[in-house]
Amino acid sequence: MKPTLQVTFRHMDPSPAIEANIRERAARLARVHGRITGCHVVVEAPHRRHAKGKLYTVRLDVVVPGGEIVVNRDAHDRHAHEDVLVAVRDAFDAARRRLRDHARRTRGDKGPRAGIAHPAGKRDIAD
Repeated sequence: MKPTLQVTFRHMDPSPAIEANIRERAARLARVHGRITGCHVVVEAPHRRHAKGKLYTVRLDVVVPGGEIVVNRDAHDRHAHEDVLVAVRDAFDAARRRLRDHARRTRGDKGPRAGIAHPAGKRDIAD
């Protein structure tokens, strides 16, 4: 099933280039976790931060069976988020990490080292 994607721009004009970038990144998320049923992306340009520059905020709500992954990349002091594409990239990177963790938990994996066996006779002994 192809996930539904909704993109919302707040306090800024919609940009076809930014929306195309978001659609491409959402397609990559679908390859990480194949059971995404919906994704809502909100890109916001706060209108009161003239002293710090225009710092963009990106929020992702990704719906998967058994839960919802919410990522809110708030740009408090990240001057890199003056570029909207950097803010989008950071939000999707965080979403990818959370989706991988969610997939691992639903499979029942204990963690990244769960399946590693220690060689026989090798132990750490603290004296």
